[in-house]
Amino acid sequence: MSQSKVNIRNKKARFEYHLEDTFTAGMVLTGTEIKSIRNNKASILEAFCVFVNGEVFIRNMFINDYVNTSFFHHKPKGDRKLLLNKREINKIEKWLKDKGNTIIPTKVFINDKGWAKVEIATARGKKLYDKRDDLKAKDDKRDMDRALKQ
Repeated sequence: MSQSKVNIRNKKARFEYHLEDTFTAGMVLTGTEIKSIRNNKASILEAFCVFVNGEVFIRNMFINDYVNTSFFHHKPKGDRKLLLNKREINKIEKWLKDKGNTIIPTKVFINDKGWAKVEIATARGKKLYDKRDDLKAKDDKRDMDRALKQ
């Protein structure tokens, strides 16, 4: 199957959180949802993952309606189950026991077989001064690149 260029990213994730471990998980989707994802009609900017009854779900992931459907439409912001190994689920469950830890999606892509996958990361929220340090480092790097270019 040909690889389509699906580029759905959570750009704010690295700015808002300290990312620890990353996992790649499959998603349980309907036909119209996968077609919308292949057309880049999805967003994970407001999405987060929750742990319910030994399973991991992604919430607030927006998948726009597929335009060529007749009567069957999916919920744009419904919960979607993530497919992970038991070992990965146990590791995530232990991570969530500590206060302030969360799981956030960082990227949605289509693998070589044509299946939609989501990359999730275990994360801890940044403080305001950490965000300021990141912005300062980014500005310094930009200034150094400009100086080297001239």
